[in-house]
Amino acid sequence: MLGYRVPAPDEAMLISGGRSGRTGAPFRVVTGHGAFVLPFFRKARYLTLAMNEAEVAEQCVTKQGITLNVRSVIAFKVGNDEESIVNAGQRFLSDQDQMSTLTGRIFAGHLRSIIGSMTVEEIVTERQKLASEVLDGSKAEMVKIGLTVDSLQIQSIDDMASGYIDAMAAPHSAAIQRQAQIAQAQANQAAAQAEQESQRKQAEYARQTAVVQAQYKAEIDKAQAEAAQAGPLMQAQTQIGVINAQAELAQRQAELRQRQLVAEVVRPAEAEAEKVRVLAKADAERMRILAEAAASNDRVALDRMLIDQLPQIVKEAAAGLAGANVNVLNGADGLSEIAAGLVGQGLTILDSIKKNLASGPEATAPHTTGEVVRVPDRQQDGQPRG
Repeated sequence: MLGYRVPAPDEAMLISGGRSGRTGAPFRVVTGHGAFVLPFFRKARYLTLAMNEAEVAEQCVTKQGITLNVRSVIAFKVGNDEESIVNAGQRFLSDQDQMSTLTGRIFAGHLRSIIGSMTVEEIVTERQKLASEVLDGSKAEMVKIGLTVDSLQIQSIDDMASGYIDAMAAPHSAAIQRQAQIAQAQANQAAAQAEQESQRKQAEYARQTAVVQAQYKAEIDKAQAEAAQAGPLMQAQTQIGVINAQAELAQRQAELRQRQLVAEVVRPAEAEAEKVRVLAKADAERMRILAEAAASNDRVALDRMLIDQLPQIVKEAAAGLAGANVNVLNGADGLSEIAAGLVGQGLTILDSIKKNLASGPEATAPHTTGEVVRVPDRQQDGQPRG
């Protein structure tokens, strides 16, 4: 819009040519909004409110008479209030670069004054104190010209190659060097101890490795020895097994031979003995019958008795042979021969009794000597032997 002006955010618009609204002020201050400026009747100019800086490099003499070259940086700006803007506008509006020059001169003077009341040790070790005192000393003058200081930084302090600062720092440097040497010695000692510990551990590891290798070799040698002995040991065990098997086989063969002897020798002998016993028993029975017949002198009764006792005699002989182990070699024919033999023996006994009865009473008397009368056996063909 024609005649309407708006200042930048970091500027103050100063309108001259009319009422200022402030007693003694040659212009009206506008910040943060716009205003109408009548052409030809009013004039608007702008004052920066941005941050500025000034560098100060000043040679100052300390309380001890030692010259120091001090470099510092001041950060400043025009104050935000209307009074500061008016004061700064009246002084710097036509040449705003003069703000940095004037600020540097003001701070240089206060810096020389403050350093002159301090020692080098205080200046070097208490820079913040120096900056605070300079700010406090220049604050009133800066307010008069409408400026405010945001910060003051002491960049460097130089003794102009006099060696004072170096001499002052020498004890501290020596102490620091001594501490550094001690620390280095401790580090070297720790490194040496670590190296020794490492070597000790390496030696221990080598020793343990050697022991393990020796144990491993011993186990391998033992395994190889056992493997070498395994062949003879297996052969010995095999031979022992063969001997045990042979012994068992011999024992079984002996048992079989014993059973064969029992079947071939003992059983036939037992059968023969049983046969003799049965015949003796039959002979004794015959003698008993003869004695009874002689006592009764009854020949008919005797014959009758003999005939009646003949089946019993044959039965007793058969019963005796029933318990004997008799091997039948020719099957059914062998059984028929045994039965015929039993009947033939019974008839032979009967004939013998009759002959004894015919020979008189002496022949019928029983034998007192205990002699056993043998009855002739029969051959396998059924015919009596001579």
